[in-house]
Amino acid sequence: MPISAIDTVTLAFEHTKQQLFKPFRFWQWTRLAVVGLLAGELGSGGGFNGSNFHFPRHPVTSPHSLSPGLAGINLALLGSLIAVVVITAFALGIILMYISSVMRFVLFDSIIAKECHISRGWSQRQGPGWRYFLWKLLYLFVTIAGLVVLVGIPAAFAFAVGWLKEPKEHVIPLVLGGIVLFFVFLIFLLAISVIFVLTKDFVVPQMALEDIGAIEGWSRLWPMIKDEMGAYAVYIGMKILMAIGAGIVIGIATLILGLFIAIPTVGLSILAVLTGKTAGLTWNAYTITLAVVVGSVLLAGFLYLIALISVPVIVFFPAYSIYFFAARYPALSVALYPPAPAAPQIPQRAAPPYEPPPLPPTAEPIG
Repeated sequence: MPISAIDTVTLAFEHTKQQLFKPFRFWQWTRLAVVGLLAGELGSGGGFNGSNFHFPRHPVTSPHSLSPGLAGINLALLGSLIAVVVITAFALGIILMYISSVMRFVLFDSIIAKECHISRGWSQRQGPGWRYFLWKLLYLFVTIAGLVVLVGIPAAFAFAVGWLKEPKEHVIPLVLGGIVLFFVFLIFLLAISVIFVLTKDFVVPQMALEDIGAIEGWSRLWPMIKDEMGAYAVYIGMKILMAIGAGIVIGIATLILGLFIAIPTVGLSILAVLTGKTAGLTWNAYTITLAVVVGSVLLAGFLYLIALISVPVIVFFPAYSIYFFAARYPALSVALYPPAPAAPQIPQRAAPPYEPPPLPPTAEPIG
């Protein structure tokens, strides 16, 4: 009988202890931090809620209303820099998506073998990584298209019937329509999130072990899910609960780490700005680029430190999915529990041919 999602937790914890602490190997820890960060596994233990982040809104009536430090900026130059940043960010996002696709397989191999080899895994996993990258592009396109449809069709309908022109006269249909749209939007987000998690947890192992595409992997996975709908539902529920718990722990550790880093960083930044003003530096293409580069380096370093303290989470969640799926996917079970090597057989020498014992000597006749 396949192991349940609840019993799998014990196996995943034991695997994490064995891989990270028995024995503790610093270089393995740092490699797993790199792989987990690039594979996007930090999202398993928490996430970023951007609903509380707002850009400050100040009406600008004239260029003279800008602060003294920004009054000398060329607006055309600033617009060009923003365009360059947007294009660069888009290209960098595509590159990072490909890197994360390959690193997903490197992380899978690291959990199976309990050894992390980045360069070897990167060279060996280009094929499945590329196919997974193409699937993620398709997934991104479908997600954006779905969001556009969910928002665009109701907005077009409300505009066509005149609800948006005179909203005060159509408060009830707007409120009821907003409530319905909210729940439909929530169901859509939940569905695409579950699809992504199931692909990452159960389709990637098939792609890694059998060299198939994500679509074929899903065609094999879906019958398994239908046969054990309850078991997979419990798996998703357990993963959500554990992700919330891990997110709280990692969030507290990140907050403490951020305070230790933010205080000297802010102090050095203020010192750099004051020194630059004293030297007569102003905001231009070079200083803005330098500020962006320095900020990016600091952000990358901070994320890597978060990955270092998150290595147990980086190992635990893939191990949890692997042990759960291994009981249902024979190829993964063989990879996770390889058969013990057969004992060498000692060749047996052939027995020598039977020879009768020698006869006793005959007595010589007397006389």
